[in-house]
Amino acid sequence: MADDDTQREAVRAAAENVADRLEEEKEYLTDLDSAIGDADHGANMSRGFRAAAETVADADDAEPADLVKRVGTTLISEVGGASGPLYGGSIMSASQAFADDGITAETSVDFAEAYLDKVEDRGDARIGAKTMVDALTPAVHTYKKSIEQDDLSPLTALAKAVDAAERGVDFTVPIRAEKGRASYLGWRSVGHQDPGATSTLYIMEELLATAKEYVEGEIERDATAVEEPDEDPADVADDGADSDADGEGDT
Repeated sequence: MADDDTQREAVRAAAENVADRLEEEKEYLTDLDSAIGDADHGANMSRGFRAAAETVADADDAEPADLVKRVGTTLISEVGGASGPLYGGSIMSASQAFADDGITAETSVDFAEAYLDKVEDRGDARIGAKTMVDALTPAVHTYKKSIEQDDLSPLTALAKAVDAAERGVDFTVPIRAEKGRASYLGWRSVGHQDPGATSTLYIMEELLATAKEYVEGEIERDATAVEEPDEDPADVADDGADSDADGEGDT
């Protein structure tokens, strides 16, 4: 990205866009949360990001990393329940990725990885538990691969990450919740879309919309790999069946 002034402007715009989107989706997020949670996710996220947007709007001289950190600290104080520390604390910690070189393709990958690591640690959740991690993990992995392996532009990489997050949200519908209040429902949680994964997707969509205004590059959203795998999956399955036929293979 460009100079510090442009980066500051982009962070403020992103915070405002996310706040607007979460306000628009507040009732839908509440409906999702009422089915498997305590029906406060929409209101909490909307209130928290609105406060964050107002906080960074008045910080004219702050470094880009500090602006991102202020978003996190505001979320901690304004978002109720577990979401405040989960979203806010993770953003605050990951903001250190921007401390030295500002917001670049490389530091944005570092931020994304640090954010995912903190979310996993704080929420004690892994992919498949029907949480925001199910959207966040494929998004971060796709973004990192797109930047570091495929040498794509940050804008295209982010678009592919959004596509991966959307697929992650869909993945939460047919699986059983293993974390949070939703886990109390057991098998009754199956068939419901996770609200945390959904709000994560909305945030990423608004980051992409903001990036279009500040970052040059083409957009190709499909996150499906274009290269064929080196090995035939059937061959891999056969090898696995031969070596682990006793059912005591690695988990």
